[in-house]
Amino acid sequence: MKIVESQRPIERNIAMELVRVTEAAAMAAARYLGRGDKNLVDDAAVTAMRHTLGYVEMDGIVIIGEGVKDDAPMLYIGEHIGNGSGLEVDIAVDPIDGTTLTAKGLPGAISVVALAAKGSMHCPVDLVYMDKIVTGRVARDAIDINASVAENLNNVARAKGRSVSELTVVILDRPRHEQLLAEIREAGARIKLISDGDISASIQAAMPGSEVDLLMGVGGTPEAVLSAAALHCIDGAIQCKAWPRTDEERNTAMAAGVDVDKVYTTDDLITSDDVFFAATGVSSGELLKGVRYFSGGAQTQSLAMRCRSGTVRWIDSLHNFDRLHKVSFFDGK
Repeated sequence: MKIVESQRPIERNIAMELVRVTEAAAMAAARYLGRGDKNLVDDAAVTAMRHTLGYVEMDGIVIIGEGVKDDAPMLYIGEHIGNGSGLEVDIAVDPIDGTTLTAKGLPGAISVVALAAKGSMHCPVDLVYMDKIVTGRVARDAIDINASVAENLNNVARAKGRSVSELTVVILDRPRHEQLLAEIREAGARIKLISDGDISASIQAAMPGSEVDLLMGVGGTPEAVLSAAALHCIDGAIQCKAWPRTDEERNTAMAAGVDVDKVYTTDDLITSDDVFFAATGVSSGELLKGVRYFSGGAQTQSLAMRCRSGTVRWIDSLHNFDRLHKVSFFDGK
């Protein structure tokens, strides 16, 4: 593994501080659950996340965010974030992984932040989509994105001491996956289709004791890096390759010097053990419960991970809106 040695290990468990950030974004966005407006959901989450990140003691730079500066007023790629203290870090954010899920009132939306030592988070920005395969620690050495679907399933089944028919593969429900679905069914594995949210699905595919064994298929490149941050914390593995949608997109990427045949692994996307990951449920799903309101407050459930210690925490929090507005911009309305 390539490790960034340019600074001392980060002793502070920033994952616990990042939970405050994802909690704020989740509570702000959940107000618009089922309202049918993705922009309302995203705007609320971005504003809350940006504000709360500003109080974290760090000098962070956004590696994965809401786009470039001209397209995004905040949390744009390259933005410096935090209170400017000496801790230099890379930041990746997805204020809502599942804006459509939230807007439609569907389960599984989460708010996500990942942080790593400066210079250790790498996103192939010229690639919009990537073909991915994800699994957990037991089968991490059994996957090969260049191998056939049947070969991968057989190898993972062997590593887990099961038959292929006992494996479950999670896949985004998209027309582009028709051939992949046919090959998985031909091999005899079970399939779980999801409409959105492949960060959450990637974590489930790698989490010990999960009902999901693998994630396969094409999804967003930023989501691959955010997933890699979580997977690095729990000894999971991701492999991914460029998936150009058109010849023009392929040629543009190649002209920019991108090797479209390169296989990116967890260690290519995140090159440090100083990695922290936090997520909070927006709408209840299999990974996390969503925001639940009560008179004068709300309850949230979050996930906090620290790579260096390998610690994973589920955090249930009660928020008192009368007191919360005194220490943050959140007004509970």
